Amino acid sequence: MAGFLSDLVQYRKLLPMILVLGIGGTHLTGYQMSVMNYASPYVQKFINETWLERYGSALHQETLTLLWSFIVSMYCVGGMIGCLCSGYLTVKYGKKKCLLFNDLILIVATLHTGFSRRAKSFEMILIGRFLEGICAGIHMNAHVQYAGEISPKKLRGFVNVTSSVFLALGKTVARILGLRDLLGTEDLWHVLLSFSGLVALIQLLILPFFPESPPYLLLQKGDKKGCLKAMKQLWGEGNYHSEFDDMLKERAATKGTKIMNVLEVLKDPSVRQQLSILLLLLLSIQLCGLSAITFYTSEIFRTANLQESIIPYVSLGVGISELFSITFCSSIIDRFGRRILLCGGYLLMALILVFLEISLLLSDQFFWMRYCSVILIFLFIIAYGIGPAGAFASVMNEIFTLSARSSAFVIGGIVIWLGLTFTGMIFPFAVMALGPFCFLIFIAVLIISSTLLYLFLPETKGKSSTEIAEEFKARKFKKKHPQTVEKNATEENTFCTKL
Repeated sequence: MAGFLSDLVQYRKLLPMILVLGIGGTHLTGYQMSVMNYASPYVQKFINETWLERYGSALHQETLTLLWSFIVSMYCVGGMIGCLCSGYLTVKYGKKKCLLFNDLILIVATLHTGFSRRAKSFEMILIGRFLEGICAGIHMNAHVQYAGEISPKKLRGFVNVTSSVFLALGKTVARILGLRDLLGTEDLWHVLLSFSGLVALIQLLILPFFPESPPYLLLQKGDKKGCLKAMKQLWGEGNYHSEFDDMLKERAATKGTKIMNVLEVLKDPSVRQQLSILLLLLLSIQLCGLSAITFYTSEIFRTANLQESIIPYVSLGVGISELFSITFCSSIIDRFGRRILLCGGYLLMALILVFLEISLLLSDQFFWMRYCSVILIFLFIIAYGIGPAGAFASVMNEIFTLSARSSAFVIGGIVIWLGLTFTGMIFPFAVMALGPFCFLIFIAVLIISSTLLYLFLPETKGKSSTEIAEEFKARKFKKKHPQTVEKNATEENTFCTKL
């Protein structure tokens, strides 16, 4: 911990950049994904009242549910479109310009949601959420890549994890502002929905004073002076020959190699292992049981005889636990490494889910088991935050070279948005059909994912992207080498027999 703090002091100039990036990056995604839960009853009532005023008759419940589902799903549709555009935009214009342009679109989007109540138009909420989704698809990819590229080797894990920290912060801010004591009211729900526009405006005003990422300037623009100037501005005075040499090695290794598009990345055998790891990480994160925990939280709190008025504050405590645990992960990831946190985190989460499954099944027989369930929910969230929630963003950034990174993030982003849509549609039905037994599926996913990551993911701590790529190649060669030796031995035996 002392070493981490000394490194943090050494690179203290980087902290303002991390803050500005985060509030206008994954923080907004976390906020926008969570805020609709608190505005939901008021928005549905607004839709019904607007329809009644226009057409003189109230909406049928089925039609109201359909309109509401359109508003919710438009965010995911926009996210997929934004994600598809992000690869081209970040390569063509750089991450900094992408985020600035994104802020402008987001301000327009929040003006739609903010003035929808005054204009008596629920269609403006639909348009606003669609545009917010496009922005989320762009700034999620741009922020994570930008954060990874501005970090020195000593703090790369810490800086990469900050994208997860700000995602959790966004969820927590939404929970706080969504309380009925603040903006979660019938009179202020439109302000709650448009709050992210204010955050985008802050980033729009401050980000121009910071440089583009050093690897982008050197590897894609060929600007050595600009790269060194950016490193000095971001990291302060110091000797950065190691980081600069790593970038020169990567440029030499990829000389004559253009930035790959999505199809080229999918076809390229040299990044197939990395893509497999990426897909495994994303699918395991989405199927780790977090959705089930979120779904069951309020019900478990009610069965523990918590007052209805207290439940939102206890749920807020769950969100704060996630935030603090991911923040703690950022301070230890460069000491313990990514592989240990991922594999160990998954196994610990699986163990907690086993105990939670038992406590839910026995809660009718033993009343005190209900309180155990509440404690286990907090422990699960803490294990998730300390392990996979922080480590997976770092691994995603580190296993790809710059030539494949943007397109790999597009592929990963599409998987995330499709997963969000799929789980949102299917998961409630799975819970109704299986009840608490749905946790058995997540336990199996966690154990299998932990085993596969342990076997096939190399440790990326303290290594350049070129060194990590070489390690993947070496693993691939080791798999082929025994087959080659066996084939040569068979040919030798056949030749001797003929003699």
